[in-house]
Amino acid sequence: MKILVQAFWLLFFYLLGLGVSLLIGGIIPGSVLGMVLLFIALALGWLKAERVSRIAELLIDNMVLFFLPAAVGLVTSVGLISANLVAILVAAAVSTVLIVAAVAVTQQRMEIRKRKRKIKAAGHETR
Repeated sequence: MKILVQAFWLLFFYLLGLGVSLLIGGIIPGSVLGMVLLFIALALGWLKAERVSRIAELLIDNMVLFFLPAAVGLVTSVGLISANLVAILVAAAVSTVLIVAAVAVTQQRMEIRKRKRKIKAAGHETR
């Protein structure tokens, strides 16, 4: 029975995300909005992690099942993929470099901010 209650919470936030998506015109998919809303509820303490931990663990343990349809789709689309292989590889390389750069810049800024807070907490002035 506990797993059904936990599944209810996941479905609740999924449906809530779908509703919000409809309200904003479908710009952002409902499933993504549902995950964001679930994250916000967990981060703010509105929903305790224990209320969804068992179902989340079950889904993560069986995550490979969710990738099977995508893998089958790739296998059936080998001709299309090989025809556009250069474009796919360029897009993958460029996006990887951009993501690494964005993470590096964000991490550096967070480290600087953390260092300034430490200095300020010690009673020294920062610029």
